[in-house]
Amino acid sequence: MNPVTTGLLRVVIVLLVLGTLLTQLVVLPDMAWTLQASYPVAAALRVPTLVVSAIGLVPLQVVLVCVWRLVGMARRDAVFSPSAFRWVDAMIWSAVVAAAVAVGLLVWLLAQTRDTGVPPGIFLTLVGCAVLAVGVALLVVVLRGLLVKAVAWKGEATALRAELAEVI
Repeated sequence: MNPVTTGLLRVVIVLLVLGTLLTQLVVLPDMAWTLQASYPVAAALRVPTLVVSAIGLVPLQVVLVCVWRLVGMARRDAVFSPSAFRWVDAMIWSAVVAAAVAVGLLVWLLAQTRDTGVPPGIFLTLVGCAVLAVGVALLVVVLRGLLVKAVAWKGEATALRAELAEVI
């Protein structure tokens, strides 16, 4: 694989990790304070929502680490090996966990704010996050299937080369 491409991808991954950390440490607490000021009735929900929202970004960070590892494997031409499956599986499970956290947070917020209701922006954001996470999980499942075929074909090609070498 082209080292420039993998290098640029790694720069993007680092920026995304830094962005998620900034979101967890600065943006979400600021949003929590703003929402508390805007909706004093729901002030008790500020800390639990903040904690779950920050935890909800952890699966994204796990996916970024997995992509980092797979890029390293691609750089070494080792991505079509059985060891790549654990990183791909971790990506699938991380996306499933992210969807579950988004749905769980939405259900919890709906139950806690029966009287006032969840603000539409928060509702749509959580639904969008859940749909996006499920979509990513399904996409990676399809890509995993392609990886399974590629690993099998690579094994076949290696066996055929060995057999051809014996004949020659």
